[in-house]
Amino acid sequence: MNKDTIEGNWKEFKGKAKVHWGKLTDDRLDVIDGKREQLAGEIQHAYGVTREEADKQIREFEKKQTRD
Repeated sequence: MNKDTIEGNWKEFKGKAKVHWGKLTDDRLDVIDGKREQLAGEIQHAYGVTREEADKQIREFEKKQTRD
């Protein structure tokens, strides 16, 4: 899945992202609107992880979405 895919399908993935990262509120997910950089920043803030860890979590999430 590439950047354009997650942005283009954000409405579909938003619910899955909410389940995966439960600390992210619906309001924050609406603001993110599929933007990978913003998602990484929100994960960093909500979970207290490094940028590298946030990026890793997003990559794993993306891989899982392509398998489902």
